[in-house]
Amino acid sequence: MSARVVDIARAWIGTPYVHQGSARGAGTDCLGLIRGVWRQLYGSEPEVAPAYTPDWGEIGGDELLMQAALRNLIPVEPGGGATPGEVLLFRMRDGAVAKHLGIRAGVGEAASFVHAYDRHGVVESPLSAPWQARIAARFRWPEPR
Repeated sequence: MSARVVDIARAWIGTPYVHQGSARGAGTDCLGLIRGVWRQLYGSEPEVAPAYTPDWGEIGGDELLMQAALRNLIPVEPGGGATPGEVLLFRMRDGAVAKHLGIRAGVGEAASFVHAYDRHGVVESPLSAPWQARIAARFRWPEPR
C-alpha cells in the first residue's frame, strides 16, 4: 500500500494552498491533503474535521492533530525504519503543538515528503535534517476494510 499512498500524494502536487481546503487541483492545506488521500484509499473520511483558524496551533496548547492521528492512524515506534507512505506529523518549533502534516515519499539519501505548504501549495520537499528534527510522530495507514 505504501507505493499507492505515495502515488496518490504525488498526484496532488501543484494543488494550490487553501486553508481548510481538501480538493485536488483546486486547493488544500496539509490536513486536507491527508484527508484527500484517505478518501481515495477508503472512500470516506473517518471523522469530520472541525473548523480551525490558521493560528490554531498557537492557541491553547492542545495536541489536537496528534490526538486525531492517534484515533485514525497506526503509530510507528520511534526509531523504527522509514517507510514510504508514512504520515509525518511535525512540530514547527520546540515547545509548540504539532501542527503540520506530510507524507513520506522517498527514503535514504532521496528522503522526501509531500505536503501542502502556505504560499507554495502541494510540493515534494527534501526531508532535510531541519525537517527531520521537527518530526513529532510517524504513522502508518490502517489496512483497508
